[in-house]
Formats: sequence, C-alpha cells, structure tokens
Amino acid sequence: MEIKSPYVVGVAGGSASGKTSILNDLMNHFEPSQVALISQDNYYYERERQFQDVNGEINFDLPTAIDRESLNQDVADLIDGKIVVKKEYTFNNPSADPKMVSIEPAPILIIEGLFVFHYMELAAKMNLKVYVDALEEVKLKRRIIRDLTERGYPESDVRYRWKNHVMPSYHNYLKPHKKHCDIIVNNNSSYQNGLMVLVNHLKATL
Repeated sequence: MEIKSPYVVGVAGGSASGKTSILNDLMNHFEPSQVALISQDNYYYERERQFQDVNGEINFDLPTAIDRESLNQDVADLIDGKIVVKKEYTFNNPSADPKMVSIEPAPILIIEGLFVFHYMELAAKMNLKVYVDALEEVKLKRRIIRDLTERGYPESDVRYRWKNHVMPSYHNYLKPHKKHCDIIVNNNSSYQNGLMVLVNHLKATL
C-alpha cells in the first residue's frame, strides 16, 4: 500500500513573535501521532563556525548560521516516513545538557524557524505557509524579558543584537515572504483567532 505524503506546513515569524507559544498551543489540539514538528533552532552550527560582526559579536541571525543541508535532509526523511533523531539546541548555554529529540513521521509535518521560507529547497516542500506577525515594539519587549529571564542575557546585549542582527535579518530574509503566505497569525496581544483558523484548516487535511 502506498504511504500518503504528509501535509507540510511552514511556520515563520520574527524573533519573539510568539512562534513557540502558538505551536505549543496548536499541538494541544491534535494527538501526538497526528503532527510532527521540526525546528530550525536545532540546526545551528557551533559557535566556532558562526559569523562575527564588525565588533566581534557573533551574529546568529543569518541564514548561514544554520546547517540547512542537514535540516533539508531531515525534512526529506520525515516526508519519506523515516524517524529523525536530533540533538536539542541549548542556545549556546554551556551549562545546559542537550537532549536527543526523536521526531516520528506524521500526517502533518510542521517546519518552524526564522529562515524556513528563505531556504527555497524547504519552501518548495510546503503545502501551506503560515506567518506569525507582531509589532516591532511588542517583539522587542518580549525578547528583552525572555532573554533576561530564560537565557541570562543583559538588556544592553539584547538591544545591541536587536538593532544590529535581528532587525536587519528580519527585513532581508523574512518580511519579503509575508505577502506569499497563506495564513497570517497576528500576535500583538492574543493569537487565538489566527490559531483556530490554522487548527481548523489542518484538521480538514486529516
């Protein structure tokens, strides 16, 4: 019997737009066997291979920061019905013990990350493109809170990276793809309306 290919969904949005929260909420509307989620974050190259800006600060907000070949191969394997095992990214925290993440193929495959639309080999595999949107000042406020409380970064460092890395990357590699997306989830305050549009659409594919 021929195995049906999964319905492939790309989800992208600027830093601190709320992608993780929305996807965690979305997963609660499905059985674990119905949705596979693969995150671009787990494919960052090690620090030694990252690009440094003019001030010697590592810029993680570039498409070249990601091992796109491995990401594309793992997506292809999931589409082919294979299990993918990947080490979890720990945001360059040397004290964190990374876990091995096992991703099993499912009827719905979600590819999530900043550059998943920019990588044309990934975008070509997608049946649906979802863009998570929020105002710049909203995203910056969230990022400062998140990076301070969860990752221990000082606010001055967060603001520097926001101005010199995050926003230039957003305007160059992500925002141009917004007009080509099928669903826009607005997340300035509540994302529930957009989330339910997405949930209902995905349930109809099962």
